[in-house]
Amino acid sequence: MGTIVGMARPGLQVHFRPAVPADADVAVPLIYSSGPAAFDFVFATREGDDALDFLNHCFVDGAGEFGWRNHWVGTVEERVVAVGAGFGADAKWPFMLAAARQIFGYYGWRKSPGVVSRGLRVESVIRPPEGDMHYLAHLGVLPELRGHGVGRALIDQLIGVGREAGRRRVTLDVAASNPRAESLYQRAGFKITGERRSRLSNERSRVPDHRRMERMLD
Repeated sequence: MGTIVGMARPGLQVHFRPAVPADADVAVPLIYSSGPAAFDFVFATREGDDALDFLNHCFVDGAGEFGWRNHWVGTVEERVVAVGAGFGADAKWPFMLAAARQIFGYYGWRKSPGVVSRGLRVESVIRPPEGDMHYLAHLGVLPELRGHGVGRALIDQLIGVGREAGRRRVTLDVAASNPRAESLYQRAGFKITGERRSRLSNERSRVPDHRRMERMLD
């Protein structure tokens, strides 16, 4: 499945396609930009391990929530400019097994339990999908193209994937500290359905409060 979408800026078109491993150099920093505080809280360590490096490890591996197989990219003139993922509750166990393998393979047996523990704590603030949800995550657009309709086109693409999969509602979480993203989601038809307070912090990061937003599909 792929689309070509006319954009707000005259003459700008974005093509969407499934991600491939070679997209990592651009896609992984964009994935990280979608939630740097949470990623640093979970994946950065006091021994110097970097969250971006771990996300790159997962993306190239291909499996799980952060793998290339779970993502779509938007391109302009064959240049990757956007990335995002959409998945349902049925991905829970495959993602969990892939994450365990990736974490223990990357961090080793000594540091991995702490990473896993922090990841589970973040899930109390950023809840995984359940029921008939199609959950949007890791949405990122190159800074120079923000505000030109690329983000809205990415959302529409991922909603279309969810609709084709038979999902009945689309959900996402947005940091309460990111009003620009929240405004974009509201314009795309999402409404706030709840907010979870965060008390998660360490010497590397503080996870902000997050708002759950939802849009019903026709």
